[in-house]
Amino acid sequence: MRKSTIPHNALVLVGDGTRAIFLRNKGTVMNPQLSVENVFEHNNPPTREQGTDRPTRGPSGFHSARGNIEQSDWHQLNEERFASDIAEKLYQLAHANRFSHLVIVAPPKILGALRHSMHKEVADRISAEVPKEMATGSITSIQRELAEWGGPAEW
Repeated sequence: MRKSTIPHNALVLVGDGTRAIFLRNKGTVMNPQLSVENVFEHNNPPTREQGTDRPTRGPSGFHSARGNIEQSDWHQLNEERFASDIAEKLYQLAHANRFSHLVIVAPPKILGALRHSMHKEVADRISAEVPKEMATGSITSIQRELAEWGGPAEW
């Protein structure tokens, strides 16, 4: 596998539903050196700790096949809200011309939520998306994994 080449001065977002790490490549294209610019964390306990209501009954009563309405997944809704907040932060940075290349590393579900909330000005600057969970790792392990990741050939 060929080593990745993250553009010099590229912004690298490593995130999941509760944590977003903004890194900057201070190194070269062939030897990335990632430094932390900002870390955002969001407390998002499991749904069982967030929801207080029991599932409601639908209009057909207790004995119909449609009688039970599914309880909201508060954990998933909070992850989507956090992704929306991160997309807004990325828009502010793009609007201030703080990056021209963006690499996003996040689990597939979070990547989808980010794409859904992302402004065109940010989407146009995405150099790569890595569908992987790395937000819980150390900066050293993130840098090591990204250095071994085979990124787009056009970089």
